[in-house]
Amino acid sequence: MKVPMARLLAAALGAVLLFIGARADAQLLAPAPVRPDAMMSALTSEVTDTLRADRAAGRASDIAQLVEQRIVPVFDFARMTALALARNWRLASPEQQAQLAAEFKTLLVRTYSRTLLELRDQPIEYKPLRAAAGEREVTVRSAMRRAGAEPLTIDYDMAEELAGWRVYDVKIAGVSVVLAYRESFAATVRSSGIDGLIKALQDKNRQNEARADAARRLDGVELGVELAVAR
Repeated sequence: MKVPMARLLAAALGAVLLFIGARADAQLLAPAPVRPDAMMSALTSEVTDTLRADRAAGRASDIAQLVEQRIVPVFDFARMTALALARNWRLASPEQQAQLAAEFKTLLVRTYSRTLLELRDQPIEYKPLRAAAGEREVTVRSAMRRAGAEPLTIDYDMAEELAGWRVYDVKIAGVSVVLAYRESFAATVRSSGIDGLIKALQDKNRQNEARADAARRLDGVELGVELAVAR
């Protein structure tokens, strides 16, 4: 049976309208994209509030777990490592690159964890983001107020990826945390090669872990004394 052309056109138009309507409904239901400055502000508040609450309750914070769960997912450690190594990154094999990124991540996470504990009582203000619409790389700027001193600027260089916004460098008072390692990394590669740098990072992380274990034992003793006195 032959279908009239008018009915075919009507069916085609209906399908198009249904498709457009479905896409519009999906866009309305989809969550609004999170601005990187709002994301970092909320993340910082969440972590520091947890640290303050733990201290107020008289318990030691599991800072390593807190950082691993909340901080690590928003940092691009592979890119940070590549920036720190500069052209030496291309000299490393894929396996060496993976090892370097893993060790550098451990080093940076421990440094960031100590910083969070030290700064948990300092108010940090995030400045409005200045970026053009659709820009894929931005700098999120913040400042920490300090009594009797100029505010300390803490800026995050971030890039939008498939999984969302991620940090690839942090600048403290204008100094790049990532690039601060570039000269020492280059010197180690010149003297000992890529494997030598991997070993140096492993040794440094082991030393830091040993010191952290000693500090945790001391904190446990002090916390026990505080609780005993409180009773």
